[in-house]
Amino acid sequence: MTPLISRRAAGRSGLVTLICGALAAGGLTAAGVATLEPGAASASSHREAPLISGTPQYDNTDVYAFVSPDEPDTTTVIANWIPFEEPAGGPNFYTFADDAQYDIHIDNNGDGQGELLFRCTFTTHRKNGDTFLYNTGPVTSLDDPDLNITQTYDIDLIRLKDQHVVSKTRIADDVPVAPSNVGKASMPDYGALRAQAIHKTAGGARTFAGQADDPFFLDLRVFDLLYGGNLSEVGRDTLKGYNVNTIALQVPNDVIRESAEQPVVGVWSTTQRRNAQGYYTQVSRLGNPLVNEVVNPQKDKDKFNASVPWDDAQFLKNVTNPELPKLIEAIYKIPAPAEPRNDLVDVFLKGVEGLNQPPNVRPAEMLRLNTSIKPSAHPKRLGVLDGDNAGFPNGRRLTDDVIDVALQVVEGELVGAKNDLGDAVDANDKKFEHRFPYVAEPTAGSRGALAKGTTEGADVRSGLADALRPAGSSAGSGNTVLIAASAASGAAGVLLIGTALAWWRRRLQRPY
Repeated sequence: MTPLISRRAAGRSGLVTLICGALAAGGLTAAGVATLEPGAASASSHREAPLISGTPQYDNTDVYAFVSPDEPDTTTVIANWIPFEEPAGGPNFYTFADDAQYDIHIDNNGDGQGELLFRCTFTTHRKNGDTFLYNTGPVTSLDDPDLNITQTYDIDLIRLKDQHVVSKTRIADDVPVAPSNVGKASMPDYGALRAQAIHKTAGGARTFAGQADDPFFLDLRVFDLLYGGNLSEVGRDTLKGYNVNTIALQVPNDVIRESAEQPVVGVWSTTQRRNAQGYYTQVSRLGNPLVNEVVNPQKDKDKFNASVPWDDAQFLKNVTNPELPKLIEAIYKIPAPAEPRNDLVDVFLKGVEGLNQPPNVRPAEMLRLNTSIKPSAHPKRLGVLDGDNAGFPNGRRLTDDVIDVALQVVEGELVGAKNDLGDAVDANDKKFEHRFPYVAEPTAGSRGALAKGTTEGADVRSGLADALRPAGSSAGSGNTVLIAASAASGAAGVLLIGTALAWWRRRLQRPY
């Protein structure tokens, strides 16, 4: 068995039965698909399109939507931005853009348009412009004077009818953002900072904005001619150690769904950027994972990011005649399923009939979640494909292995071509949390190995101090020469003059 082949799912029949039943009962025919309006692609945007790859502050990476496991009368939506955040990437760490609208859309009647819009806008604050530092000392709270660069955000709930504003309500105002995790010296208890950033609204919702570990797990070497053409390096989580900026909402189900009788909602996110004239233009869009990366061709990627779900008919051919199965056939000799791929349209554009397809659905790209399905006590990473109806493609949980599911479905799992394709990365490198906001804490900038010859908690500054202190000098003198070095290795580092160090200490202890 090659590394690309993953373990077989025992309960595979769940989604297959649903799809085959839908097709047999008068699902899409080849002629019928051609007239669908709309129907098209999805997006996961770790640098998925040429224009957005150059502006990461506005770049969606993933969207998740699931019934909250510890609060099943609520739905949690998590949307992430800024791919590949290097944890030690200072001195300018990672902030949301002040000139952007970060939007989460809810379609609760299946018409392809959003009836609810949660709009998040951010403001950056600076305490001291005379230092290059993000923080000027250890940060113990979100209002700590040592946290030099801070952000706050507002959330407006906008209700729409045929894209016309019906009402607008401010549900969060001037809420602090959890900062980038600079390192253990700067933020000795990052968990406490995160907890302070969780906000509860008057209407019973919870919100969070801040840095988090990137929850998407996969081997991105797929772009090197499908894992090098020989699978010799498959199974490495490319996103391990990288962070993202997260917006998380936990909202009562009754707020977002049309009714208890029609509990299915569609979810997607967008970013709008303000131009020089003050107008906002949509520059990024995200619903289902992966398709704008590996389904939409180069000519459509930027167009998709600027488009809306109810106009997705223009991208339909990318789904019904996908490129990926042809590439797999050319490289690995696995036959591509027959086209047109009506099974992909049903699963990813309409929702599965009897599971998460709303009545009178208009095919469009978005996550579709049935909010009446209770969370699984023991979630299965292949979701519905493995008989777990609370998982992908019924919404998307953090633990869902969407790469393996997508590969198996694209290769014909639902039309009789049984397969166990996968990337051999079955879980995130960090454990997710059991409570809101669920995403793992971000990797810290000080994650590196200890210096040679040191131990945890050692203060290297004192390692050679006694031997090098001039005769007659007193400990703690402002003119003491300190050498940052490893006592065990004897390798001297940077020479610091005590007077300069004392000046910096006075500087950093000034009130701002």
